Amino acid sequence: MAKKPAAHATKPKPWTEMATHLVDVAMGRKPADLVIRNGRWVNVHSGEIIAGTDIAIAGGRFAYCGPNASHAIGQGTKVVDAGGRYLVPGLCDAHMHVESGMVTVTEFCRAVIPHGTTSMFIDPHEIANVLGLPGVRLMHDEAVAMPINVHVQMPSCVPSAPGLEHAGAELTVADVAEAMTWENIIGLGEVMNFPGVAANDPVMSGEIAATVRAGKTVGGHYASRDLGLPFHGYVAGGPEDDHEGTRAEDAIARVRQGMKAMLRLGSAWYDVASQIKAVTEGSIDPRNFILCTDDSHSGTLVHEGHMDRVVRHAIQQGLKPVTAIQMATINTAQHFRLEREIGSIAPGRLADLLIVSDLAAMTIDEVYARGVRLAKGGKLDIDIPAYDYPKTAKNTVKLGKKLRAGDFDITAPKGANEVRVRVIGVIENQAPTRALEADLPVEDGLVAMDRRNDVCQIALVERHRGTGGVTNAFVSGFGYMGDCAMASSVAHDAHHIICVGTNKQDMALAVNRLGQVGGGVVLFSKGKELALVEMPIAGLMSDERAEIVAAKAEKLTEAMRKMGCSLNNAYMQHSLLALVVIPELRISDVGLIDVTTFQKVDLFV
Repeated sequence: MAKKPAAHATKPKPWTEMATHLVDVAMGRKPADLVIRNGRWVNVHSGEIIAGTDIAIAGGRFAYCGPNASHAIGQGTKVVDAGGRYLVPGLCDAHMHVESGMVTVTEFCRAVIPHGTTSMFIDPHEIANVLGLPGVRLMHDEAVAMPINVHVQMPSCVPSAPGLEHAGAELTVADVAEAMTWENIIGLGEVMNFPGVAANDPVMSGEIAATVRAGKTVGGHYASRDLGLPFHGYVAGGPEDDHEGTRAEDAIARVRQGMKAMLRLGSAWYDVASQIKAVTEGSIDPRNFILCTDDSHSGTLVHEGHMDRVVRHAIQQGLKPVTAIQMATINTAQHFRLEREIGSIAPGRLADLLIVSDLAAMTIDEVYARGVRLAKGGKLDIDIPAYDYPKTAKNTVKLGKKLRAGDFDITAPKGANEVRVRVIGVIENQAPTRALEADLPVEDGLVAMDRRNDVCQIALVERHRGTGGVTNAFVSGFGYMGDCAMASSVAHDAHHIICVGTNKQDMALAVNRLGQVGGGVVLFSKGKELALVEMPIAGLMSDERAEIVAAKAEKLTEAMRKMGCSLNNAYMQHSLLALVVIPELRISDVGLIDVTTFQKVDLFV
């Protein structure tokens, strides 16, 4: 049987145009479109679970929530028996980047709807770094076409750290002000330039002011452990939330200052367990805590889940199920000033709900959005047509030349037999890195890698303007033992090409291959291509189905394991090595960057 098209889940009329009809349904004067009977209502407003509840839906919105909806059942009303199962509001992801899933907004939605996500707040600053404002508009328009609520935050920092990197585009205060007039822009994306905010940088203060004037939410990103004056200056500058905390004291500090503490569980960032202790052990009010994913790999989405995975994990850390669900529903809705639209099962709200058989395990049997069933038994019930990206969004990898092994040579100081170098240290399951040092041998005037001590080479290759520029340095933590190299055109946030390898010839082959296919991620070993995920849209996203991309990504992960890499989701770690707004040490097209001082440093100590 053919699946229904997504058009059946078009966005309902505004509440103001439907209120009288909802009243008529609630009063029994008109029939509901759908009635779900005999459920256990997870009420996120009161914190209760109310047995024996009926829900009546009309025009894609909840009309009646109470003990008996018989009066709302008419000849054309569809009736579903929940059989005593839980009725849970559709889950919200408060902060995430679609591009990190390697797929388009459409494919991301296809992957997460069966897992109960019915609202997402996406920050497309990845495509913004490649294509600028037109790229943001592309994802904005695609988001509007989805059968679930995909709200867009206008990227705030492109480039993320002016002077320390050069992105493919630049966004201005005027661009932000323009975007605030678009129908689906919900606020300003994470303000990563936290030193700029604390220093009253006119671009940062101008963007924040434009957002506040539009009555929209300012997203935060304070990636520092310093909770002293720089933190206080940042909060005073206007950001309203933050997802970069890693400790309980980080979450507490943010909440005390009136911010929302966003706790993330992505594919490689595990920050919920440590911070949730502020609630489970510190008795901090949970109303100002929000769950999110930030970055989810396609394999995670397809095989493990999305916000259901985060809620399940939070419950396992000691939260009551209702409290965890509040952090993924009503808390998010209130933060974005959308509590009259989403985040709860209550009259007037969009009819986004889940039928759940096991609350603690978040076993989702059915998913409804806007009153239409979109998924059942973990499978989509509808078809969402692919979104057609224009040619201008492709062929964005411009190398300027064919790379050779010699482009990755690092010349030692004259006469040196050994050198001490700075090394980027990867921390498993966390976004920050460590600033390490290592003593490396010199062979024929060139600095050699030391794979026995887990020190291999990292190179950043400029790919937006075809300059042919290559920045070389060293990295530790991947554990590669064989001859290999992995290159990716996903390299937050400027998205040049990052290549990590133990063999320079393989490094050249890997980078050149990405130039041929228009971007993606590829792994070579001894001249042979072991795995490739093509991402032709801005060099960031595939145009294939999510499950196909997940299968290719799994092949990549397995190939990395065979090369000695045992890191959890090492690709995600790889993609953040150029993120010059998260401490401690990063690489950019400018050079090696100390993110504790926001200064370029020399490779040699």
